[in-house]
Amino acid sequence: MISYTIYKNETSTEWVTFVHGAGGSSSIWFKQIRDFQKHFNVLLLDLRGHGNSNEQIKTAFKQKYTFKSIANDVIEVINHLQIKSSHFVGISLGSIVIRQLAEMYPTRVQSMILGGAILKMNFRSQILMRLGNTFKYVLPYLVLYKFFAFVIMPKKNHKNSRLLFINEAKKLYQKEFIKWFKLTAEINPVLRLFRQVELDIPTLYVMGEEDYMFLPSVRQVVANHAKTAELFIIQNCGHVVNVEQPVIFNETVIGYIRNGSLK
Repeated sequence: MISYTIYKNETSTEWVTFVHGAGGSSSIWFKQIRDFQKHFNVLLLDLRGHGNSNEQIKTAFKQKYTFKSIANDVIEVINHLQIKSSHFVGISLGSIVIRQLAEMYPTRVQSMILGGAILKMNFRSQILMRLGNTFKYVLPYLVLYKFFAFVIMPKKNHKNSRLLFINEAKKLYQKEFIKWFKLTAEINPVLRLFRQVELDIPTLYVMGEEDYMFLPSVRQVVANHAKTAELFIIQNCGHVVNVEQPVIFNETVIGYIRNGSLK
């Protein structure tokens, strides 16, 4: 089973589960824990190969990674803790894991809050993926990761997010990075399905106005999925919304979960 941490709130029966992105770990939510625990029970996960899940992983996960198998890792923890359903908060690639989980186990997902959500790989990100695929066995993965971090988070005010992700990525094994990278190579059909199919689950997209690679497609999907989806854009903010603008992120997401909508 993947590694997890619980922060209990004795007065609440509701759960909020946080899912980080590729190369991150549960530590990227350090600016969320205190605020969310005031209202909910909090569950933090380390996805396979990341954070504290990297030790047991060497032997356990020999098979190829798919979004389905990673979603099943998450559900295994939820079942183990006997959590009937939870709100799910994800960042970047974690948003895809949550959306996959909701596809497979819709009754377990009360709402989805998808930060820095990836719904479509634009031309620039597809070129990135091709470059990465070409060089993944040649270049040290950290060189690739730093390059990606700069392309996705280019501005001066994105520096802390970049450094956080690069420092977390240092803890990954090269083999692990390659497995996750292969997973992103198969991302397009998965994302096409997510764009087309609107699930009957309340969904909030929290995006930075400077997240130029992923914001345009999110705007489009929210317009098409008007029944269930809402969009909140944070000004002066890039891809990693929860790290760059934690106060606004926390207030918005907690308000959304408590009220069932932004209104």
